[in-house]
Amino acid sequence: MALLPPAFERLVRSLMKLPGVGEKTAARLAYHLLQTERRDVDELAAALTRMRAETRLCSICLGLAGDDPCDLCSNPQRNRSAICVVERPSDVIALERSGGFRGRYHVLHGCLAPLDGVGPEQLRIKELLARLEGDEVAEVVVATNSTVEGEATALYLARLIKPLGVRVTRIAHGLAVGSDVEYADSVTLGRALEGRRDL
Repeated sequence: MALLPPAFERLVRSLMKLPGVGEKTAARLAYHLLQTERRDVDELAAALTRMRAETRLCSICLGLAGDDPCDLCSNPQRNRSAICVVERPSDVIALERSGGFRGRYHVLHGCLAPLDGVGPEQLRIKELLARLEGDEVAEVVVATNSTVEGEATALYLARLIKPLGVRVTRIAHGLAVGSDVEYADSVTLGRALEGRRDL
């Protein structure tokens, strides 16, 4: 005899697929949704459906976009000679909050992690190299996380890009080792961008 209704158990299992959500947290969220007003639950469901239908990857930077190209890529005021390479779309948001970078972005959608089966082929490196063709880009700022994987990705990118005659810089290590760009405060990120160095 099941202790919980099947629909409730299905929701818990679905919530457990979210990053950082274990069984207890998923159950707590499910109980909360069960006690929430029906219209609020319907609004959440509709927002999830709309997000999936209306959010896409920008065809240029591969960041999240409502329109293609995204607002940053289509902005003529952005510096077209500099591209900042990040691991995730959320890193773009964090760097934009710092106000320290006025160029364009490129999202890799991960970093090199051979033990997890993530090699160069799984990242959006080919698209980055295609953007470097021609004379428009003079500098690539590598803003991967200060982790072993992030550092390996930065060195790999530097080896690929330097022979193309493009300057490759790395954000300064104002970020704590092992921390994510997404969670750093804007002052730390601003200083890290100002203190970037050649790889």
